[in-house]
Amino acid sequence: SAQPFASIDPEEFFDFTVARPTVRVTEEGLRDLQWPPNRFFYHRRSDADTDVVLFLGTEPHLKWRAFTATVLDLFRRLDGSRLITLGALVAATTHTRPPPITGFATEDDVQRRLEGLAATRTRYEGPTGIVGTLHDAFRRAELPAASLWVGLPAYLGNVVNPRGALALLEMLDRLFAFGLDLTKLAAMSQAFTDQVNQALESNQEMKEYLADLERRIDAGISEAGVLDLPPSGEIISDLEDFLRQQRRDN
Repeated sequence: SAQPFASIDPEEFFDFTVARPTVRVTEEGLRDLQWPPNRFFYHRRSDADTDVVLFLGTEPHLKWRAFTATVLDLFRRLDGSRLITLGALVAATTHTRPPPITGFATEDDVQRRLEGLAATRTRYEGPTGIVGTLHDAFRRAELPAASLWVGLPAYLGNVVNPRGALALLEMLDRLFAFGLDLTKLAAMSQAFTDQVNQALESNQEMKEYLADLERRIDAGISEAGVLDLPPSGEIISDLEDFLRQQRRDN
């Protein structure tokens, strides 16, 4: 039900030899050129005093500070109350265990709620992306912000993972009481898990790897002790086929 209302012109921020525009053919047979998107959507909440603005886009190649300033300017013009970013990363976890959530908040009460919900405070140091740049800009501007990240199994590659999306949105809902209806996503998550289990059924090497990783997770052993990942190309191929079918069905 979210409606688009604004976008960032990609001209100044992208190398179009890296992120090329794409062409699609419309139902009328016309060729429609689509550029790398960065779009804003709004959702009016009938049960709350504040609405929600969603920002969905592509990380820019150029002028990150100018890009960040554009987002910050819109936040101020809309009288935003808080920036919340969601992301995913590869972690030493399995599809049979709850996806681990890490995060942080600049507001003390939100940080306490995060810790009370068993979300680990991120301790990452190193190269960052546009999300890190946004949070730095909001911190310098003394504006409230929070970030949530979900850890996903390395052996599933880059396939779209509804379990991760569900874990993030459940945590978001518990933190800020958005009243999200996650029924459909929960069903997709279960179907995804069933498909992974089916793909693993005949892969003894992967099953042994997962059994050892589960033992380490349950024992609280750090990521440094995780075994080398066995080949998983066939599993990823099966999952990609499954997800393509899901998109066609929906």
